[in-house]
Amino acid sequence: MRELEAVIFDCDGTLVDSEPLARDAWDRTLAAYGYTVSDAEYAQLVGLPYPRVHGYFAERVAGLPAAEALWPVLSGALFELIDALLEPFADAVDTVRALHARGIAVAVASSSPRERLDRTLRRAGLAGLFDVTVAGDEVRHGKPAPDLFLEAARRLGVAPERCAVIEDAPAGVAAGIEAGMLTVAVARAPGDEVALAAAHRVLEHLTAEAVLSA
Repeated sequence: MRELEAVIFDCDGTLVDSEPLARDAWDRTLAAYGYTVSDAEYAQLVGLPYPRVHGYFAERVAGLPAAEALWPVLSGALFELIDALLEPFADAVDTVRALHARGIAVAVASSSPRERLDRTLRRAGLAGLFDVTVAGDEVRHGKPAPDLFLEAARRLGVAPERCAVIEDAPAGVAAGIEAGMLTVAVARAPGDEVALAAAHRVLEHLTAEAVLSA
């Protein structure tokens, strides 16, 4: 068992139930161009940074604006949904608080741009819980590259091997493992265990005890 000094959380789908909202925002945005997103193709995009997701759709959607031009449209739809419907996962919030009480540093490393990450944390009442937050537009390479988690460790001043990662998506699991960190996946939906099997441990429910004993 590793002696952990820090735990780094993914945000969307791990701390907050935002993935359905993001899917809805993409559906609304792409419908204007006559494109319907299938469940199978969206599943492979979960956890990836916005430029990667935009690039995927730009290859398939005629007339789709460049990433910078589309972002105000997409984010407008998404932020409206976040402000009205976003809910945190209670087990994740309890875990963050319990880890902090034990003297474990806690951070967020999210593929979301800073604008979205800050809004999400504020709306969910999580903004003051973390020692460090890192957004997807603050590193060169997004998940599944390890940059986000390594940057979080750097800002915390903790060696990567003393960090654990909490993730809900295959891209994030791959990033955590590549960073050399203990990688714990939370399976939020039935069947997710298979997609997340590469993690060092897969949980159905987050607790500080389960993370620290992984």
